[in-house]
Amino acid sequence: MKPLFGEPEKLEIITYLQEDGFITEYGKTKEFEIEIAKFTGSKHCIVVNNGTVSLTLAALALGIGPGDEVIVPNYTMIATPNSIKILGAAPIFVDVEKDTLIAEIEHIKKVITKKTKAIMLVSANGRSPAAGIREFEKLSSETGIPIIEDAAQSLGSYYPDGRHIGRSGEVGSFSFSTSKIISTGQGGALITDDDNLAHKIRRLKDFGRMTGGIDVHDTIGYNFKFTELQACVGLAQMRQLAYRINRKKEICSLYQKQLADIPSIKLFQHNLSICTPWFIDTLADSRDHLMAHLLEEGIGTRKMYPPINRQRCYGTPGNFEVTEAVGKYGLWLPSMIQISDDEIERICLAIRSFYSGIGDPAVG
Repeated sequence: MKPLFGEPEKLEIITYLQEDGFITEYGKTKEFEIEIAKFTGSKHCIVVNNGTVSLTLAALALGIGPGDEVIVPNYTMIATPNSIKILGAAPIFVDVEKDTLIAEIEHIKKVITKKTKAIMLVSANGRSPAAGIREFEKLSSETGIPIIEDAAQSLGSYYPDGRHIGRSGEVGSFSFSTSKIISTGQGGALITDDDNLAHKIRRLKDFGRMTGGIDVHDTIGYNFKFTELQACVGLAQMRQLAYRINRKKEICSLYQKQLADIPSIKLFQHNLSICTPWFIDTLADSRDHLMAHLLEEGIGTRKMYPPINRQRCYGTPGNFEVTEAVGKYGLWLPSMIQISDDEIERICLAIRSFYSGIGDPAVG
């Protein structure tokens, strides 16, 4: 995976620099926020310096702090639990659905306690939960536990009811890091339809004040502001988003078609009418040997996230069958927007060659 930056981004930045701006967030940042809100259909969008901070701000705005518990899937990027760990809250890990890698709702119900202050719902690779998002909303309504949607991987993906992913919970979070469908190098965004929550988040990200240049602070806040240069890049990328969504779906379709008859590598399925895959994620037999074989062919791959509870920084006990399987077999294939159809064909031929040479056993 690598980002795609080109002439549109350069022109946007050069034009801005010729205006002798201050670079710190201002008009361009507001434009970027408006474009994201418009695209997702949300009432408010607040952009910040990265996607981990956006999750932390969401938790802060919901009053989460030391001693609280937040339910988190055991399959996710480490930023998800870290974003609440920094507040002194404890991430409580649960296993995920086999087909979607989204937190299993029945597992969530089992770990809810009086200390549970939020459910962090991660939409892995733009997918919707097999259980249905309405079931999560029902659980939230019945328990009073808010949902924070970690939609870092889901810009351009929707729930079956037509809502953009990120709009089901109290607040949704996106990431614009280098590997995402649009990138500003680093960056994150929060969307919400709640006026009060948006008001809190805007103050939290800017020293507790509502606007820059006025040093009156009614509440405690911090400095998580964006920059105009990032916003320029983001605006240029948003204008390309329709193409990028379409290309991501084409890439996924090509992989599915060319690897469909190889039982030793199983692609996670996507409903491409509503889902825009971020990466091409698979379960691959003899994964490490396959990675070495592909590397010899000049093809880079990456292991999918290992179980977070087994990471040394957490080291918590638990039985997480699906997450353990992903840690053993999970593999991301080359997925960059600029990959060509010919390159995908070469990758798939190399995978076919590897499994033909070892007798093509099925994924364990």
